[in-house]
Amino acid sequence: MDKADLKRLIAERYQLLHVLGQGSMGTVWAARDEVLGRQVAVKGILHTPGMPDVEAAHLRERTMREARAVAALSHPNLVTLYDVVQHDGDPYVVMELVPSRSLGEVLQEQGCLTEKQGAAVLDAIAAALESAHRAGITHRDVKPGNVLIADDGRVKLTDFGIARNVAEATMTARGITLGTPAYIAPEVAQGGDVSAAADRWSLGATMWAAMAGEPPYVGKNVMQTINAVINGDVPVPAGAGRLAPVISGLMRKEPTERLSLVDVRKQVYQLLPEPGTDAFEVRAAVQPPIVVRPKPRIEPDAPLADDPGPLPFLVTKPLGAPRRRGRLTSAFVLVVAVLLFVAGSGGGFALTRFAAGASLLPPTEQTLPTLPTLPTSATLQPRTASAVLANGDQGGKFTLHVEQSWSAYAEQRSSNQRLPASAMVHFVSGSGAYEATVQRFPEYYPKRDIKMYVAGVQARWPGRFFGGEMVPTPDLAGPHSEASVQFIYRTVEGDEPNALRRSHFSRVLPHGNDLWVVEVVVPTEQEDEARVRLFDAIASTFAPV
Repeated sequence: MDKADLKRLIAERYQLLHVLGQGSMGTVWAARDEVLGRQVAVKGILHTPGMPDVEAAHLRERTMREARAVAALSHPNLVTLYDVVQHDGDPYVVMELVPSRSLGEVLQEQGCLTEKQGAAVLDAIAAALESAHRAGITHRDVKPGNVLIADDGRVKLTDFGIARNVAEATMTARGITLGTPAYIAPEVAQGGDVSAAADRWSLGATMWAAMAGEPPYVGKNVMQTINAVINGDVPVPAGAGRLAPVISGLMRKEPTERLSLVDVRKQVYQLLPEPGTDAFEVRAAVQPPIVVRPKPRIEPDAPLADDPGPLPFLVTKPLGAPRRRGRLTSAFVLVVAVLLFVAGSGGGFALTRFAAGASLLPPTEQTLPTLPTLPTSATLQPRTASAVLANGDQGGKFTLHVEQSWSAYAEQRSSNQRLPASAMVHFVSGSGAYEATVQRFPEYYPKRDIKMYVAGVQARWPGRFFGGEMVPTPDLAGPHSEASVQFIYRTVEGDEPNALRRSHFSRVLPHGNDLWVVEVVVPTEQEDEARVRLFDAIASTFAPV
């Protein structure tokens, strides 16, 4: 943040002091109310360079909606809204400043919560959500980072930055997934309605993490996490003690079966700390418990296990022919050395293989486990979805043939210096090994072209993008500003030795003023086979409706 910002006086009243945090929706400063002489928190819009005026106006309206939502609430377990002001045409929200740590920070410090701490947090956030739901407001992003543990022991729910009143549903297009993947409700991850029941699931997932020391669903990437939330069994609460039945009651796949917030507070009441005591006064490190998860189901396209690493010995050049003198001694030493190696490194298994004349070397490439089985065109079924922005954007409906069992979820990407805002729909296999995406850039033309899109994709993978040559591909029916192309690029996700190498087949399709991109992502090891069996079979079926 520019130092000049910290000298600003907002609305001739609020003096900015220092930055508290920055997120996707804005920047939060600690500030001083010069009229009342008290410390406050001031939240302003985060300006993205090159953001179109329409999208900037949408963000300003969204901030005002947040302020209206929070202003309707008054509860001791919610951060209090003091004021909403305009400064240089932009809205700023002035809120209660709570000296605190987030629950996420507490978990990093001590591993997990004690039973009494967990009960205090669960009761407080349930009470806060109950108050919000009565006002017709859903939070939409309950997670450890949005739960504050004040220095005096109070527990408060904060950041209604993506909250919305049910009466203002027109501001968010149906099918746009918002929230944090590890804590999002299954029905929301699939593009369903966000309801009070979704907040209850997120509360359960947050408490699952608070008691276990890690989220209930963990994947190598967002896709795997989303798939686990949708398709995986609900894990047994780990380390939750007497809170386990409450957490399980909140984390039920069927929204109507989830425990009500009133019942949550009733069941937790007997576990709360004594009145007037602070459950967080003792902050000694707590050893995270063993996480008990359901036995995984074996899927036909389950991913490979991690690479076991290098061989336990070095393969060197063969030794030269021994001298005639001492040949017997050398042979004896060699046999003893082999037997000692076998005994030391392989135990009974290696010794048995040696005695039976079997090779001690690792299996050849032909004997390694096979990669997940690719779907075939015969199993692909038509699916219909919409790639729309959450700003009143119209259209965006399309059809695509993919596996019926693949999970679908929607994403909205904001604009950056290279690319405008876009809407994406992901179709992901159960293991996360395969993915088909449809991305739409509304009103992409006439200001931009395909080369700008490719440059934008490459910028997302600095140093890890390996591109291929663009070749012509059939155009979509109807008007288009330039010819369609397709290309392949490879990416590396994560760090060695567990880096994930993936091949992306992209078909870039201008259509009217919009740009559509159909992409199929597969493990790089299956690139050649997947080109025909998956990419050609799926991409050729795409059609805007």
